[in-house]
Amino acid sequence: MLRADCANCFGLCCVVPAYAASADFAITKPAGTPCPNLLADFRCGIHTQLRDRGFPGCTVYDCFGAGQQVAQHTYGGQDWRSSPEHAQEMFAVFPIVRELHELLWHLTEAQRHPAALSLHTELDELRVELARLAGLPPAELLALDVASRWQRADPLLSRVSELVRAEAPGPERRGADLIGADLRRKRLRGANLRGAYLIGANLREVDLGLADLIGADLRGADLRGADLSEALFLTQFQVNAAQGDTATRLPAGLDRPTHWSTTAPTARPGRAAGTRRRR
Repeated sequence: MLRADCANCFGLCCVVPAYAASADFAITKPAGTPCPNLLADFRCGIHTQLRDRGFPGCTVYDCFGAGQQVAQHTYGGQDWRSSPEHAQEMFAVFPIVRELHELLWHLTEAQRHPAALSLHTELDELRVELARLAGLPPAELLALDVASRWQRADPLLSRVSELVRAEAPGPERRGADLIGADLRRKRLRGANLRGAYLIGANLREVDLGLADLIGADLRGADLRGADLSEALFLTQFQVNAAQGDTATRLPAGLDRPTHWSTTAPTARPGRAAGTRRRR
């Protein structure tokens, strides 16, 4: 399962990462130290108030199901509190399994596209291998070179992107610095936005169909009224980091964040609500 199941985890995302007091976190916490909001049963004591209490960074984190994998499979349900002798090892294993699960998620997403049918065999072979690696015992997981797996997968995912975007080729903006940019009048359908910095960018009512968004930083991006229903490789934590509303269209399988506006944007003069400019 590549989606977080917090009920079957031991609050690993509340312990393993370090964070500094900032706009994303109200306090400074060292790596491997439990957040003071973590309860005895591994639930977050302020889960429904994270943004109001100064912890928006927690709401944009996604373990891709690595938490329950480590908790229930790697360690067979033994938690770090009742088995403190495993704590440091478990904390070191968790980010490795998370990396594997994130890559598995992208490979699974790639197989969803009919245009990439010619690559499905290669994608499946790599998926099977990564799933096997994620199930290894702790000592073997700690010895893994996860970066080499990403290096192997990246060209394959790039080819999938090229095949899918071929039906509506867009601009090449891989890694572009678009921080705070007003992109409302830009044609971004089919764009290559891999690793692009879209922090605070204005993407209101923009058609991002078939746009490749692997690694794109969408923190604070204005997606109100934008169409991301066909966007490639868009993750839940990217969506959570952005701002949207009821008119924002998301791919199947992604949830609309609770902090998004509950009102749709006002239609511009001369345009009916819900219609789009011809491109």
